[in-house]
Amino acid sequence: MLDVVKVLSDLISFPSVNDPVRGVKPSYDIVKYIYEFLSSYGIEVKVLESNGYYSVFGSVGSGEPYVMLLAHYDVVPADASRWSYDPFKPTLVNGRLYGRGALDDKSNVAAMMVSLVELSRLRLNRRVLFAFTGDEEVGGEYGALHILNRLVSEGSLPKYLVNGDGANHVVICRRRKIFEVVVEVPKESEVVRGKKGIKTFSAYYPVSQHAHAAYFIPSVDSHPLVCASILIKELGAYVTSIDGKFLKSNVIPSTVTVEYVVPEALGDEVRVDLGLTKLVKAVSTLVRTPIPVKAFSEFGISITPNMYVSDAYKHTLVLDVRAMTTKELLYQAFNEVVNELIPEAKVDVRTDVGGFVNTPKNSRLVNVFTEVLNNLGVKYSVGEGAGASDSRFFTPYNVEVVDFGAVGGGMHGDDEYVDVESLKTLPKIYSEVVKKLLLG
Repeated sequence: MLDVVKVLSDLISFPSVNDPVRGVKPSYDIVKYIYEFLSSYGIEVKVLESNGYYSVFGSVGSGEPYVMLLAHYDVVPADASRWSYDPFKPTLVNGRLYGRGALDDKSNVAAMMVSLVELSRLRLNRRVLFAFTGDEEVGGEYGALHILNRLVSEGSLPKYLVNGDGANHVVICRRRKIFEVVVEVPKESEVVRGKKGIKTFSAYYPVSQHAHAAYFIPSVDSHPLVCASILIKELGAYVTSIDGKFLKSNVIPSTVTVEYVVPEALGDEVRVDLGLTKLVKAVSTLVRTPIPVKAFSEFGISITPNMYVSDAYKHTLVLDVRAMTTKELLYQAFNEVVNELIPEAKVDVRTDVGGFVNTPKNSRLVNVFTEVLNNLGVKYSVGEGAGASDSRFFTPYNVEVVDFGAVGGGMHGDDEYVDVESLKTLPKIYSEVVKKLLLG
């Protein structure tokens, strides 16, 4: 079998960052690499484009589409100053391969590329579709959803989807739906007397460093903006400004700095922002918004305020919300809280057309996965994934889906890595799962 470590190392070397706040999209170089790699082995492959995002799409085998392999090559931004290694230079240390995307999600791209080469050498009587997309980290609308719509229009939907967007050998059969709650507050300048202060808070994860909003544990982890909110409420202070490592709506900011004024009758005259003060104070309540749910999740509800921006007229806060609920119920819950705390603010809820994932644990796809893992002697578990993934687009069409991935750490955080021994087993897992599914 091909050297999957070499393939992954090549992929990490392409800085395929998705950063819509700064107008950055993955470059075409990584698309060209994947396309040329697969083409060189005679695999049917094409490049699809949608709104400036590229997907590598194709198939092996013949007959009707039956199974699909899916993974994404785009990655979240990396703060190089916080890494022990260059995030875009693959670094092998003590059995771990470090680099942005090493775990999420280029390890799965590499493993599926290698498994497709093996599968292409077999006489498959059913067709195996595959897609490697470049916009999962910004929602998947122009990658997985674009491809799904194409398959629906062609009547070519597969029966099974194996989505390589998991981690740590968990056969993920359930995932919550993801939402963005946007709160906009008008700027309101005023001069007050008081004593100026400044304080920086850092994210703190006492169990495991991750920075991914989906894995944030409210009762364990510490969010810097929530800490700043509590400080301002405790002091009864006004806020002059906030700053921080605001990277993306689903990435916990590593630090947040708040500048404030504690009221004192004999203090200095300082210009503050009443709108920003109300918004910062509201944060610690917003993250505890009571949301009605429609189904069980072992992760419950998570609400993290991860993006803040301002312009000449307003302050905007974006909260990442994960819950088994609907857009309507979510809007109602947050609108009630905001109306109570900041009546002049506007609330909007953004989401997509996908649903939550809820594949039965006794389904054929899960059973095939567990059989393959048992045969290969791989330790695994079956359960729920904390984050969302592109598989959610397929569930409304009754495609049976699971997510899976190698062992690793640092997803969306610093010093992201994949365990090399786990990585080496991954192509075999995908190949064997596909072959067993095709026999059904």
